[in-house]
Amino acid sequence: MDPDTGSARPVSVVGVGGVGKTRLALRAAARVRDAYPDGVWLTELSPLRTSGLVDLAVMETLRLVDQSTRPVIDVIAEWAHGRRLLLVLDSCEHVLADCARFTAALRSRLPGLRLLLTSRERLALPGEDVLRLPPLPVDDRPGAPTGPGAGDAVELFAERAAAAGRPLPADDPAVRATAVAVCRRLDGIPLALELAAARLTELTLDQLHTRLDQLHTGLGERLPVPPPLPSLPDPSALPSLPDPSAPPVPPLSSSPLDLLVSAPGERPPRHQTLRTAIGWSHELCAPLERLLWARLSVFSGGFCLEAVRQVCAGGPLPQERIAGLLDRLVAQSIVLPDPVISARFRMLDTVREYGADWLHALGEEHAVRRRHRDHYARLAREGCAEWNTGRQVAWCERVLTEHANLRAAVDCALAEPAGERWSAAVEMAGHVGFLWRHCGYLREAQHCLDQALATDSPPGPGRTLAVWSRGAVAILQGDQEAAANWAVRCADAAREQGSPVAQVAAVYLRGGHLALTGRQAEAIDVLAAAPQLPVQDDGFGAAQLQARLALSLAHVLRGEFERGRAVADEVRTVGREQGEYWCGAFADYLIAQADLARGDLPAAVLGARTSVAGHALLHNTVGAAMSLDLLAAAVVAAGDAHRAARLLGIGTRLWELTGRAQMDSPDLIATRRTCELRVRAHLGDTAYTTGYRAGLAMSYDEGIAYAADVR
Repeated sequence: MDPDTGSARPVSVVGVGGVGKTRLALRAAARVRDAYPDGVWLTELSPLRTSGLVDLAVMETLRLVDQSTRPVIDVIAEWAHGRRLLLVLDSCEHVLADCARFTAALRSRLPGLRLLLTSRERLALPGEDVLRLPPLPVDDRPGAPTGPGAGDAVELFAERAAAAGRPLPADDPAVRATAVAVCRRLDGIPLALELAAARLTELTLDQLHTRLDQLHTGLGERLPVPPPLPSLPDPSALPSLPDPSAPPVPPLSSSPLDLLVSAPGERPPRHQTLRTAIGWSHELCAPLERLLWARLSVFSGGFCLEAVRQVCAGGPLPQERIAGLLDRLVAQSIVLPDPVISARFRMLDTVREYGADWLHALGEEHAVRRRHRDHYARLAREGCAEWNTGRQVAWCERVLTEHANLRAAVDCALAEPAGERWSAAVEMAGHVGFLWRHCGYLREAQHCLDQALATDSPPGPGRTLAVWSRGAVAILQGDQEAAANWAVRCADAAREQGSPVAQVAAVYLRGGHLALTGRQAEAIDVLAAAPQLPVQDDGFGAAQLQARLALSLAHVLRGEFERGRAVADEVRTVGREQGEYWCGAFADYLIAQADLARGDLPAAVLGARTSVAGHALLHNTVGAAMSLDLLAAAVVAAGDAHRAARLLGIGTRLWELTGRAQMDSPDLIATRRTCELRVRAHLGDTAYTTGYRAGLAMSYDEGIAYAADVR
């Protein structure tokens, strides 16, 4: 992973599932972090359920908000040009073709980029360096140590046994021999060893060894998968678990677990060992634990207890049993606590895939996935209903946490057959798209809304919100032509719906488009004519406030600062009453613009700082970049040109993340240019360049912290 060697040759860490590829890649990345001044970035691909999303997942990792509508690969290449960074793509096997295409597209364009990938298969690209990761060796020397420091499979097994409360005596030759036999039976595969060690809470070491031998001789390569159940007349009903004593049938040939390390058609014994180890852990679970394991496989990226209750309960599995059963799966290392977010859980890919096999064989896959879809549809609907309230920040964090599940749920909804279900899919896309737009996922919002609105769904509030959200995405993307078209469609939908509030929301799209394209007088006429109705708590309530913000912006861009300030102050007052932040941060920005124009420099600096912090709280990179431009102008006016130069560098970095500087607004571009010239005139070219580059070199978080702390 030397950043100074030749072209960008990808390095692929290849091995069977559970062998420790991710752990090795992360350790390697940590060791070379200092060699990559532009960062080491990890993109986890396991949550992706459909093809064509690898580019988008990488862009989200890099925090490239990107307002443009260019191909995502071009956005990434343009941003990364001239930078030195390491990109880690983890779990490529199920999107291998996409990863190969992505890697090939970037290699020739970005000599400063290094790619480290983990997969069960190599990409098969010219120049690819492949590191095949074998399982841990098993040290069977007589008298070799059993505890930590042994450096092999037995060491890991002993560590996990101790963690389970069953430490292995280090000086007992018989214990050592049995531990070696267990590790050999499991081929030294770390995941298999960890699952086996977790069973020592219930079995002695000798019993564990015996059970593994019985499983190996009795089942061979077969895993106990129940026979399919007949379909139920009610698709929402969850069937009972079949008799666990039913004879096993062969595993599904299409299982993701059957992805191979080597050439297609081969079946590496160690791969079968992992399947056998997982199947053995499954066999030792109680029937309801098995059923919960299978149903948990529909989650993507992680889950919380309440979501498990809503999605997985039913049939023989009542809600009141969920918490205890989940605890049992955690104790058995089937489910893992999230290492970052408390009271949240996850499953390793191989374990989740085995559960998915069972879910399919049980005949429950469609029903449980619909439960998952409906749960996250409700969550998105609740988020929109409470967006314009004091729960806004909490909802933003929840949207970020549940991003992978929301994506999977939208995909499930859009995959439904044509007909009435399309109306529900469009409504869900409208809610999710609205939330994604306000939480920084512009590309995701555009993707799901374009898919949903391409369907022939009937008119209604859900479709109107989807149309409005799509137009609002276009405004932040700087795609003003698209924004104008969606504004017309939204106005038509609002009139057809007969909703005055929806009609005000449509006015935002038209007025915002006019203001950002330099037609302020027209924008003021359109926006000022909109009725001021009581502001709702939901998504359309947010649109009502954004219509007033667009009016304030048009006044400010026209030089009518006091009028703009008065309107923004109204928005800020309403926002504070409701506990709203998103529009409030823009109101702070506009008020600070007016304060700067009238010479109240302390107020302008404070307002711009407050705006930066507010936008950062909701991950609104566009708003934060706008506020940084203003903060630099206020700071240089207050006499600190050195700090202003650094702020301009930070602002440039944020605008690079969005794809289009100053939203392609001629007025905002001219204002930024005036500030740059003023700072340069104060400092001279050399000092300006030094400060600017120092700001440009800061990470997103460092830059936001520096800007928000300016006094």
